Amino acid sequence: MGQRVDLWSEVIKSEEEDGDIPKIEAVYQRRKKPEISSEPVNLGWLVKGARTSSVNGPKRDSWARSLSTRGRESIAVRAYVNNQPQKNPARRNKPAIPKGKVVKAPDFQKEKEYFRDIDAFELLEESPSPNKSSTWTMGEQVVPEMPHLSTRLEKWLISKKLNRTCGPSSTLSKILENSATHQESTCDNDAFDSLTLKTPDKSSAGNTSVFRLIPSCDDSLAAEDVPVRKIKMEAIDLEDELKRLSLTSDLIPTHQDFDQPFLDLVSACGQTQPSNFMEAFSKFCEPESIVKIGEGTYGEAFRAGSSVCKIVPIDGDFRVNGEVQKRADELHEEVILSWTLNKLRECETEAQNSCPTFIKTQDIKVCQGPYDPILIKAWEEWDAKHGSENDHPDFPEKQCYVMFVLEHGGKDLESFVLLNFGEARSLLVQVTAGLAVAEAGFEFEHRDLHWGNILLSRNNSSTLPFILEGKQVFIKTFGVQVSIIDFTLSRINTGEKILFLDLTSDPYLFKGPKGDKQSETYRKMKAVTEDYWEGSFARTNVLWLIYLVDILLTKKSFERSSKDERELRSLKKRMEKYESAKEAVLDPFFSDMLMDQIS
Repeated sequence: MGQRVDLWSEVIKSEEEDGDIPKIEAVYQRRKKPEISSEPVNLGWLVKGARTSSVNGPKRDSWARSLSTRGRESIAVRAYVNNQPQKNPARRNKPAIPKGKVVKAPDFQKEKEYFRDIDAFELLEESPSPNKSSTWTMGEQVVPEMPHLSTRLEKWLISKKLNRTCGPSSTLSKILENSATHQESTCDNDAFDSLTLKTPDKSSAGNTSVFRLIPSCDDSLAAEDVPVRKIKMEAIDLEDELKRLSLTSDLIPTHQDFDQPFLDLVSACGQTQPSNFMEAFSKFCEPESIVKIGEGTYGEAFRAGSSVCKIVPIDGDFRVNGEVQKRADELHEEVILSWTLNKLRECETEAQNSCPTFIKTQDIKVCQGPYDPILIKAWEEWDAKHGSENDHPDFPEKQCYVMFVLEHGGKDLESFVLLNFGEARSLLVQVTAGLAVAEAGFEFEHRDLHWGNILLSRNNSSTLPFILEGKQVFIKTFGVQVSIIDFTLSRINTGEKILFLDLTSDPYLFKGPKGDKQSETYRKMKAVTEDYWEGSFARTNVLWLIYLVDILLTKKSFERSSKDERELRSLKKRMEKYESAKEAVLDPFFSDMLMDQIS
């Protein structure tokens, strides 16, 4: 082995030989007021390792100064020609003790008395009982248990609440923003830079705390002149909030698998994320009591207690019952439309338009997942008894649905048994008057009012109240009440926007068999609207009223005379001339069914 070489000594030696080379060093410091110097400043630091130069010194210096004034703190980089370590300042020796003076030994008598008093104090319980972990008690004294979390976190929360202009956007911030903290302020100035906590007096009532806040916008304001801001603070269970904290997620799930229309639909239903079926059903019935009661092209209907739940699959990439699944944005509009029509059921004294004709929507939920075994069982029992025309509901885990929870409106017109001509007339007048009220209130058009979307039930009421453009009338029911359902194809003007379904995207709707009353009505609507489905065409409501008269004449059997049939045929002819349900409700056929007041 040869003689060892001290490489570090060689490096130092080489540096000493090249002592004229400047050394580049980054210095982090607070911004200082720039000093004006007449000498040019070298900016060799602009290029790493470059030698200092004075060619463009003054020009670059002005740029560097403007840069240093940005922000509260800045990074300054300087070039030093001689960067030698600073010598430590000489220590000052303590003054010598004057002669003749004797230094007294420290007196700890007061401290001894203090600790003697502490030792004499006996706690009732040496440690808190598990059943009373919140306090230690002795006589009238209550010593609260120290919080598990640092009070600094609570101070941060308070300052975050007071200073709304600048606050962290982290997950912790979002959770603490939603904690049970409420503030009642008596000061209008919310722009504060620093916060000093003042301990409340023992006589303070409740949880009221007093904070002395010093605005940073006026440094000349003395601390004594700063107004005191009183804030009522409710108890904050920070530990409970932090248990819910996830460092990798927000308070509300991001739903990366869902697009914006779906999230808008979820929000319109008052949810933050989809529910499962049993969670939604359990609010209305015992899950074991669920029974399927009907079906349609786009979904299934189940009875849940006194309510009916209509389930519509959405946003799937496969066909259901031979049809493309509805999109979230389509169902979003139907949700808003359903809530809007609910307003017509509010019989207020100053209401301009009101009627009980449209089914009451009790709730709407977005669900996700496969059909629950209870729903599968209910579906298969229906299939065994009636023979379902729909596909078996074998849905994947990610399948989403909209579940409309509706009032039970009875049986649809197709299966309901009308007893006499009086019930048939009541059916027609209730549907006509209901459409007239919805036209006046929201420019409403149903556009799919076939006999499966009209429900009937029997009750003991002899009349029903309607308000049309401020005028109240009572309609004879003959013991039958009508409910209109299914607003998938409907059009409405909510006052903020027009909701409609563009039926040009469904050309097969207009290719039904010739001579079929329902298919012919779709084609008549297409001719009236000229494929401009956004527009208001109240005539479409009249087309469905004509369809209903045809159904009563050709499809329904009830006790009627030849005179009754002639009246129905005459009504159909006159309706060909009407442009709205409002005109149709004034037809002589309904004159003795409408009363201004109950006799």
